[in-house]
Amino acid sequence: MDAEVVKLLAVAGTISLGAIVPSLAIGMIGSKGVEAIGRNPEAAGKVQAAMILAIAFAEAVAIYALVVALILKFV
Repeated sequence: MDAEVVKLLAVAGTISLGAIVPSLAIGMIGSKGVEAIGRNPEAAGKVQAAMILAIAFAEAVAIYALVVALILKFV
């Protein structure tokens, strides 16, 4: 295999895993957050704040994967 092909496969693997895993995590966080608010509506503010923070951290992982993929592609 050519080195360019290996590099492009590494980029594809990085961005695919970096998109799939955080999206699953965000879905699970949202699901559990809505479930928690449904069980205890009085705690909605606390649950929502923690849920948004956790979603931001999961999204940061996707952004890091994009940065790594771009570094692999252009270096």
